[in-house]
Amino acid sequence: MLDLEVTPERSLGSTTENWEFVLGMHFSQAVAIIQSQVGIIKGVQVLYSDTNPLNVDIIINMPQDGIRLIFDPVQQRLKTIEVFNMKLVKLKYCSMTFNSPEVVPSIEEIEHSFGATHPGVYDAAKQLFALHFRGLSFYFPVDSKLQPGYAHGLGSLHFPSGASPVVSKMAIYSGVNVIDSRPPPLPLSCYHQQLYLEAAAVLRSAHGTRGLRLQLYTEGSIRSLEPRKQCLTREILFGDSCQDVASNLGAPSRVFFKSEDKMKIHSPSAHRRVQSKRSDFFFNYFTLGIDVLFDARTHKTKKIIMHTNFPGHYNFNMYHRCEFQLELAADKVTEDAPLDAPVTITAYTKWDAIASRLAPAERPVVLHRVGSTNTANVFGSTFSYGYQDIIFEVMPNNYIASVTLYQPATPFHVADWNTTTITGHIGSSSSSTGSSTAPSSTSGRNVLLHDAKPNQANIRITA
Repeated sequence: MLDLEVTPERSLGSTTENWEFVLGMHFSQAVAIIQSQVGIIKGVQVLYSDTNPLNVDIIINMPQDGIRLIFDPVQQRLKTIEVFNMKLVKLKYCSMTFNSPEVVPSIEEIEHSFGATHPGVYDAAKQLFALHFRGLSFYFPVDSKLQPGYAHGLGSLHFPSGASPVVSKMAIYSGVNVIDSRPPPLPLSCYHQQLYLEAAAVLRSAHGTRGLRLQLYTEGSIRSLEPRKQCLTREILFGDSCQDVASNLGAPSRVFFKSEDKMKIHSPSAHRRVQSKRSDFFFNYFTLGIDVLFDARTHKTKKIIMHTNFPGHYNFNMYHRCEFQLELAADKVTEDAPLDAPVTITAYTKWDAIASRLAPAERPVVLHRVGSTNTANVFGSTFSYGYQDIIFEVMPNNYIASVTLYQPATPFHVADWNTTTITGHIGSSSSSTGSSTAPSSTSGRNVLLHDAKPNQANIRITA
C-alpha cells in the first residue's frame, strides 16, 4: 500500500521514496515516475480518445492504488489528481495521517486534520456533499433522507452514532474549484536542467525551408538564490554543423545512427545497395519534440522532424509536443479563404483542412512500424504525404503525427515543387530513434510498407 503525502494545490508524493506527482508536470514525467516504481505500482492504464484527442482528457489510471491522474489533452500537463478509492492508500497531511486502515477519514477527522473551511456543498443528483479547501476537495456520500436537515454546512448535519459519512473521493487541483481547474505552468521542480519548447516557427524563403526559430525556456542561473525561468531564442538552419546545433540547443537527449533505410526501395537506384562506410545520424531532443538529421559525410543539418505527440501514435510519450507554426502559400481557393490568404499549419491542424487548400502528393506512402521482434503495432499504419520540401505524416484520425522538413539537393523554384519527387526522404521521419531512454521508447524499430487498415478501433494501453 502506497504511503503518500498530500500537498493542497500542488502534489501527491511518497513519504518513503523520493518521488511525487506535481500539478503541471508533463505526461512523460509522470510515466517515468510510474516506471521507476515497477513492481510497486501495478496494473496501470492510459485512457484517451483516438477520435477526439484534443477535447477528451488523457488519464493515467492506477486501479490497484485507487489513484487517477488527469492531464489536459492540449498541454499534456497534469491538472487534477484524484484518489477515488481511499481504502487502497495511506494519506497524510503535514505528516499527520488522516486516511489509513487504522484511521477512517470521517468528517471529524478531515476537520481535525485540515481545519475549518466553508460550508459543504450538496449535490442532490449524486447524493454527495463536497467539502472544499483551496486546491483540495473531499466528497462524502450522504443519504438523501438527511438532506432536509441540512442548514449551514456539512458539519451542521446530525448523524446517528457511528454513522458519520466517510470520504469516498479526494481531488487535488490548482485554483478554486476542480471543474474549472487548469494545469499550472511547468513547475521549476520539474525542469531537471532540461530545455523546453515554448513555440517553433518554420523559417521559409522563396527557395524553400531554411530552418526553425525556437522559443525556449529553462532553469535560470544556479548562482541566483531562487531558481527562475529563463527564456531563450535559438535558430536551427539547414547547413548548420552538429557543433552549431549542440551549441544552440545543448547536448541532445540521444544520438541515433541510421544503420539502414527501409525506404531505399523507392530510390531510382534501389538495386545498387552498396554498404556505406558511414551513416547519417540524428540528434534527438525529446523535451523539444524535434529530431535533427546530419549528413554522414559533411556533418551538416539536412533534415528536421517535428513531433506532435498525439496519443494513438507509435511514438506517443517519447517526445513532448512540438508547438510549431508553418505558413505556406495556398494552391486552392475555398469559400472561407481567398487564394492570397496563407495556409497556417500548427500541431493541431487536421489533414483535411490542409489538403483542402494545398495540392500534396495524391498517393501517400503507408508506414507500419513494428518492434525488434516483429511484434504487431496495435496503433495501425500512418500515411506520409509529400508537398514541396515537406513530408506530413498523418494518423488514421486525420491528425498530423509529424512534419519532416528537408533541404532539396538543388534549389527549386516554387512553381516546380509540386512535381518534384520526394523519393528517399520519407523513411527518415519514421526511423529517427533507436533504443531510447525516453519513457515509452522501443528498441530496434523497423519501418515496413504495409496496406492501410480502413477502420482503427479505439485503443487503451495497459502496462
